[in-house]
This record gives sequence, C-alpha cells and structure tokens, in this order.
Amino acid sequence: MEYITLHNGIQMPAIGYGTWDLRGKECVDCVAKAIQTGYRLIDTAVMYGNEWEVGEGVRKSGIQREDIFLTTKLDHRYASYEKAKKGIDACLKTLQTDYIDLLLVHEPYEEYISMYRALEEAYAEGKLKAIGVSNINQRLYDNLLSVCKVIPMVNQVESHVYYPQLSYQKYLQEKGTVMESWAPFTEGRRRIFQEPVLKKIAEKHQKTVGQIALKYLSQNGIIVIPKTAKEERMQENFSLFDFSLDESDLKEIGKLNGGKSLFGWYEP
Repeated sequence: MEYITLHNGIQMPAIGYGTWDLRGKECVDCVAKAIQTGYRLIDTAVMYGNEWEVGEGVRKSGIQREDIFLTTKLDHRYASYEKAKKGIDACLKTLQTDYIDLLLVHEPYEEYISMYRALEEAYAEGKLKAIGVSNINQRLYDNLLSVCKVIPMVNQVESHVYYPQLSYQKYLQEKGTVMESWAPFTEGRRRIFQEPVLKKIAEKHQKTVGQIALKYLSQNGIIVIPKTAKEERMQENFSLFDFSLDESDLKEIGKLNGGKSLFGWYEP
C-alpha cells in the first residue's frame, strides 16, 4: 500500500474502495471483503444510501477502526450551514463511528461555502480528521480558497484516461489539495477495457487494462477509488504498486485525453 500525505499530515491511502452502487447485505459483505483484501480507504456518501451498511462492513472485516480511512459526503439535503452541522452528526450516527476520516461537500451546491464552514468547525472539534469538496471546478475552488480557514485536503472529481484533469491536479497540488478520482473506469461511458492503447501497454507489463488505467492516475498523484463487487477484481485493482509506467507509456496514454467531461461536469 502507498499513501499520500494530506496538508495536515494525515496519511491517506493511494487507492480505496468505492461503494456507490452497493446496497444491503451485498454492501456489508463487499466492504468487509475489500478490507480483508487490503483496502484501507472506504468511500461512501449520504447520497448512496448505504452508510449504515458500510459501517457494518468495517466492523465485520475484523480490522480495527483506527486502521480504516472512512470517507463520506454531504448532499443537497444538507445544503446550508445549519443543515450541514446536523448532517455531520447524522453521518457519525449512521456510520456508527466517533469520527470520520474525510468528509466532503458532495457537489457544487449554491450553499457549498456555508456547508464547508460547518465542516471546518467539525474539523476543529475533532469529529472530522480531514475535510474537502467534490466535483468543484477551479473557479469554485478559488472562490472557496478566498474565504475558507482550512484549505480543502481533497477534491474528488471525475478523472480517467479520457479526461484525467492533470493540469487541474497540478494546480490543486500547488494550493495544498489532493485530487481523488471517481469513475476511473468511466462507469461505462467509454469501452475502456477494450481500449487498444491500454491493451498494448497492459501486455507489455503483463498487467490488466484496469490496472494500467488506475496506475496512470495513481502515478500522476491522483487517489483512485475503483468499484466492484467481484473479489477477483478487488484483488486486481488493488495490485498497483509492484510496477511503474515508463515515459513512453505515459505519453501514449496521454493521447487518449479528449479534454472534455464524459458526465457534463466542470464546465465554466
């Protein structure tokens, strides 16, 4: 496992397990299995409707809570300062935990700055170990920086080989914020596993296309949180740290960048 150090000194795993489409007993079992596979970062959100199951999966895994990096996100139901304060306590209760390792404002709601202020207060109180945002473009990020007391530790955004946002990643890094990728496999928007460039590089390294797609982001300093319910894919996705892409690989993969969101995010 590799880690990225957030600007407050917290160590965040470089790869995590995403849970957005997992529900019920399957979610509990998959989270537990992912942790037993080696994952230590588990990503959920109020919007996913599975926080309780994620908390149960953490407990079922048998791994101590302090060894798990648990992320969740507040959605539109908590889009104000007062509502966000209540949302933080609700997340703690639903996840059945005394603290959350990383809490994000899920989307660029009109009230995202006031929501973030509630996160800052909870961070100061020790309820949250780290705070950040999600799906925030550079303009909105700069607006937040101009008024916030705590620089966001993380911005979780769409990032994959067809739209890696590497220039934005560098900008965020300069300001003290780590980029984290959702949809590293495009969530079916592109046939990434049949991509000839990735297949060629995968054959060269004797790896899978999925591993190459994830490694490209990871090697560029982007945290990845792939999602799967299959144990063999959990193990495959996790195995990123025993090889590196060379400059020719990075250059070839870079040519896949279409410069446009596949989901309609981040437009000015």
